Amino acid sequence: MKTKLFPLLGALLITQVSIAQFHIGAKAGANIIKVDGKSFKDEFKYGYHIGGFMEIPLGKKFQVQPEVLFNQYSTTVDSSFENIYHNAFNSSYQSNVKLNYLSIPLLLNYKLIGNFLSLQAGPQFSILMKQNRTLLQNGGDAFKQGDFAMIGGAQFKIGPFRLNGRYVVGLNNINDIDNQDKWKSQGFQLSAGLAL
Repeated sequence: MKTKLFPLLGALLITQVSIAQFHIGAKAGANIIKVDGKSFKDEFKYGYHIGGFMEIPLGKKFQVQPEVLFNQYSTTVDSSFENIYHNAFNSSYQSNVKLNYLSIPLLLNYKLIGNFLSLQAGPQFSILMKQNRTLLQNGGDAFKQGDFAMIGGAQFKIGPFRLNGRYVVGLNNINDIDNQDKWKSQGFQLSAGLAL
């Protein structure tokens, strides 16, 4: 009896998903990010993101929106970096840093004004793909391999077009050298997308 129940539930789930108006799409945009910490300049720098998304309806007012993004963050090392970490770098480092992440935001959308305006919130999990190794002259890793952030923002829909504005707050300390200075990312993402 149980063996007949699982295929029936699977068929019911597939039917529900096929009836629901879910969309997939592509998006790209700008990152305006800074890394907080004594070692970095207190300024926002530009990067970019590109990737895809899916919109899965949960009733009339809610949607789940998972995404897969390539995210590039840029930052500038402050002059105090050499004073704090002089033993790790033999007084030689590159001041501009680019961090490339594979990010997976998992957002819940609340439709505020019909299908036109939705509020978004949820976590973002990121894996560091390629470090700027010019920062490190002795071969150690300065940045942790992963980051966890929270996202809040809004999405505008105009037919198949999507416009997003979000604020991203990193919750993890991404300093992988020591605990002298905590490094956390924060900033804005602006993007445009097209649902297929």
